[in-house]
Amino acid sequence: MKYIVTLILFFSIPVFSQSLPVIAPEDAGFDAQRLQRVDKVIHTSIDNKETPGAVLFVVRDTAIVYQKAYGLRQLEPEEVRMDLSTVFDLASLTKPVATATAIFILVEQGEIRLLDPVSRYIPDFNAWIDPDNDTEREIRIIHLLTHTSGLPSYPPVEQLVEDHGSPALDAVVDYFSHLERSVKPGTSFTYSCPNYVTLQQIIEQVSGKTLAEFSRQNIFTPLGMKNTTYNPSDAMSDRIAPTTFEDDVLLTGVVHDPFARKLMGGISGNAGLFSTGNDLALFTAMLLNNGTLNGKRILSPLSVSTLTTIPKEYESFGRSPGWDLHSPFASNQGDLFGDQTYGHTGYTGTSIVIDPATRTAVILLTNRVHPDDSTSVVRLRSLVANVVAGALVE
Repeated sequence: MKYIVTLILFFSIPVFSQSLPVIAPEDAGFDAQRLQRVDKVIHTSIDNKETPGAVLFVVRDTAIVYQKAYGLRQLEPEEVRMDLSTVFDLASLTKPVATATAIFILVEQGEIRLLDPVSRYIPDFNAWIDPDNDTEREIRIIHLLTHTSGLPSYPPVEQLVEDHGSPALDAVVDYFSHLERSVKPGTSFTYSCPNYVTLQQIIEQVSGKTLAEFSRQNIFTPLGMKNTTYNPSDAMSDRIAPTTFEDDVLLTGVVHDPFARKLMGGISGNAGLFSTGNDLALFTAMLLNNGTLNGKRILSPLSVSTLTTIPKEYESFGRSPGWDLHSPFASNQGDLFGDQTYGHTGYTGTSIVIDPATRTAVILLTNRVHPDDSTSVVRLRSLVANVVAGALVE
């Protein structure tokens, strides 16, 4: 079977971006021939039209051991090859990369604590009331981070746009604040974008900066993640992987998520971030290196541990304060990485898997929603993780 396009690029990323050192797989404890099996897996997914293309980065410790682009970045209105500099709409990877990391930076600064009630920062944010005895239980920051707040999975976007226009962060959070609380906080898991938009409001109120400004100044710029941003500039447009058509306009550099696009002006705690495989390699290396990279400390080692560990009494939900370890959404980790492996996915087809035990990260970026949202890369993510884990022999 003929493959569409494959670009094998083991030299450095273009000069517009800082990069990790690139080393041979064998020098990082991988069997190179086993690792190359991942090419067939991704090519097969492309041939099956599950995604037009993909970019894969494998990181061990603080070095890149495999980086490759496959297939096409764009199918319509013309075909464009995928390459390592492609900028992807990260979708829900925004949650751990920007929002949760920003929360922990504020924790370290002594500005907030995870057990703070949301009402400390948003006074009108309603508590849950026990129907049996009318006692209140506050929704806390830890509940938002772990998706155990009881907030719904997604808001009624069109209704909120009609009522409030866009952007409308204050109005949206006010809507969340007054929703009926039907679930006791901390007792059940519902993956919820409103959780992370509420966290965005807290970040912006405490820091006095937008989430975009705060994450750029405290995460992306120190790490050299020069291609990671909300609302990408026109200068980046020729490198962006498009997503779907909206009113006959191909979304390119405009966030796919309707909540972030229609209500938040593209800057949202749940989605909106754009980035490259190379930039995410820097981010994952920082986590693998206990919060620091190239002399720049983003988080303390204890923050990294707390950020990526399931809190006590939350074991059944499988979520850390920002990452997914064992929830029903964690299949992207595959079958072979260990119990402490954490990761996250994005609706557009993006994925990060990090195994602290082997100090390995797998970054798989696709725009599987292009040109229409009719395919899935759920199985592909697992297969890629399995091949990478199976190639790790030392």
